[in-house]
Amino acid sequence: MSDPASPSAPPRPIRTVALASLGVLGLAGAVFAVRRPLMMSAPPCLAGRWHGCYDTFNGVVLMTLVGLPLAALAVWTLAHLRRAAGGTSAWRRSLTEVGMVYGTVPFVWMVLMPGAAPGTGPGRVSLVPLRDLVTMGPVGIGGNLLVFAALGFFAPVRFPALASVPRILALGAGCSVLVETAQYVLLLDRVSSVDDVLVNTTGAVLAGLASRHWWRTGPATASGRRSGPTGTTLVRP
Repeated sequence: MSDPASPSAPPRPIRTVALASLGVLGLAGAVFAVRRPLMMSAPPCLAGRWHGCYDTFNGVVLMTLVGLPLAALAVWTLAHLRRAAGGTSAWRRSLTEVGMVYGTVPFVWMVLMPGAAPGTGPGRVSLVPLRDLVTMGPVGIGGNLLVFAALGFFAPVRFPALASVPRILALGAGCSVLVETAQYVLLLDRVSSVDDVLVNTTGAVLAGLASRHWWRTGPATASGRRSGPTGTTLVRP
């Protein structure tokens, strides 16, 4: 018999609003902290110039933030189309799909930006683990953690087949190796480093663990059960 005085978990809508509010506050704080570098790229971006906007880290970050309303509109449109077609979990599926793409493409774009002298020499490779970490610095490490963080967060929620830590690790590592290989093959005057792969993969796994509550319990079915990540069903209490 349950104790009526024992504390209970807050309702799911309250938790969702609280998490969303924390996310918005965190994003606003990050934007405020880097507002000056971002504003340096505002004139060429507003003028629609490629140089100074889409070929700089600050410009890509700025345009990604400016495009957030369009990403929200894409989620809303996909969800309503799916609901009109009678699909299930319309909002969940739409949010995860847009989140994976919108949260990953800008970082991959930055990783594949050419260096000072692209195409003038052979690709450079660093295969000694942990050697490049000391030169990355906090900003470099933080940026590499974010490259596939959105993929690691949303992919196991959207695709039950990926809902396990080893599979998220394999996904992050595979995508990172693919990007580092592209840097080498395209002669972008960037160093293809094993440390980048390690940090990218770590970011994907940490993000996947952060969303574990959602990917361990799939959408509810009409019978009151929930589908697990491996096709099993979990009875709703």
